[in-house]
Amino acid sequence: MKTNSNTYTIIYSAILVVIVAFLLAFVSQSLKEKQDKNVALDTKKQILYSLNIRGLDDDAASEKYDSVIFKIDSIGEGKDRVPYIYYAKIDGKEKYVLPMKGMGLWGGISGFLSINDDKQTVYGAYFNHESETAGLGAEIKDSQSWQEQFGKNKKLFVDGDTLSVVKKKDEGKEATQVDGVTGATLTSDGVSNMIRETIRKYKEFLKK
Repeated sequence: MKTNSNTYTIIYSAILVVIVAFLLAFVSQSLKEKQDKNVALDTKKQILYSLNIRGLDDDAASEKYDSVIFKIDSIGEGKDRVPYIYYAKIDGKEKYVLPMKGMGLWGGISGFLSINDDKQTVYGAYFNHESETAGLGAEIKDSQSWQEQFGKNKKLFVDGDTLSVVKKKDEGKEATQVDGVTGATLTSDGVSNMIRETIRKYKEFLKK
């Protein structure tokens, strides 16, 4: 076959694509177990962050998670089924950790919200994002001090008001309001929507 012919070029390209695809699939499969472990460890760390436990290395975080999380449960049925509620015990007191998912300005946002055993008072929170703007919306993940606002005896709901992120707190409603991230109104709104949706999804659990 002539090496300068169109047929040779097509066949050569096809073989090259198959080889590269095989190598990529092999590498991906080889790394999958490690990737899955890293994802699971990252989830454990985020849950611990929401319980105000930070600054641990990988081994210590995994060990601490196993010592404080004693149960993972689910509630509801069908489309209303909520797959995960993490039960924790901190200093002898029970806490519940609720996973959250929503949309920010540029992509998905997520997090974990921990609450006390009264199922109304927030104990802590951690937020993550896929592609929010650095120094603005990304502060929901990067600013520990911003996240810590949620753990200062904030309430999930009071007299019809639901926990939310606002530009300016309303007098008399401080218990359910958290200051928004400066310059990131839409991301802050996304966090509020995500929290409201989480409370809606877990309403049956929170009522008990």
